[in-house]
Amino acid sequence: EGINHMAGNMKAVKLRIKSVQSTMQITKAMELVASSKLRKAKERAETCRPYFTELHETLRDIAKENIDFSSLYARESSNPRCCYVVIAGDRGLAGGYNANLFKCLEAAAEGKDYMVLPIGKKAVEYFRQRGIECLTDRFAEIADVSVADCFEIANLLCEEFRKGTFGHIELCYTVFTSMLSQQPDVFSILPMTDIREESGGRVDTKNLILYEPNAEVVFDAIVPEYLAGLVYGGVCESTASELAARRMAMDAATSNAEEMIDKLNLYYNRARQASITQEITEIVAGAEGL
Repeated sequence: EGINHMAGNMKAVKLRIKSVQSTMQITKAMELVASSKLRKAKERAETCRPYFTELHETLRDIAKENIDFSSLYARESSNPRCCYVVIAGDRGLAGGYNANLFKCLEAAAEGKDYMVLPIGKKAVEYFRQRGIECLTDRFAEIADVSVADCFEIANLLCEEFRKGTFGHIELCYTVFTSMLSQQPDVFSILPMTDIREESGGRVDTKNLILYEPNAEVVFDAIVPEYLAGLVYGGVCESTASELAARRMAMDAATSNAEEMIDKLNLYYNRARQASITQEITEIVAGAEGL
């Protein structure tokens, strides 16, 4: 009976080794796919970053220096409702990438009356489950979001903002700091007064800009362009962040699987040796009995 138990046990261990090996093949493949896609995404994010940063800086400068608040985009809003543009991933298995982003959003939106414009399947699912109002879920796949889509998103946001559907717009995305570090972030993109508050609130009147024909016309023409640029920048940064997070998570999973296989092999070999020893002992005992 001892031998039967050992043999059964060894069979179970052998099956476990097989299943961990097949899991490891999947995690290894996913890590390689993420690595190969990451190079392109990282280049795109790095190319896009100067434009993104410059846009944000310029908006902040205009907000600080402009005291002609004739444009709707530049005026303080009495409507407390906020719209968050939330950029998440299409899939899981990327460590805490999606969860960290949603945590960051929840902290920023706490106590506020808000709605969302989700980009990425995980964002759409997350808000649908929680019953949070979505402006649109047309951009459910971040993998398919193009520059043209970002202009469409920006125009939709500006249109709803002008209608008074919400009085504030914020962008929630993940900053690609490095291959090993990705930080979720939230910042204001409309109206200008929110950006001014975010950047310290001081007004520099030394450096006034004169707008032709006036600030309102200029703002109304360029704000949708600004928004499209910021959303596209957020999409590029987030995509690179997601791939880097997935690569790290899959690398860790592969290492864990390797470790587990080593342990199981060791256990299997010990069980095998024990069963062989037991067989020999029984044969010897049997021979002696004869």
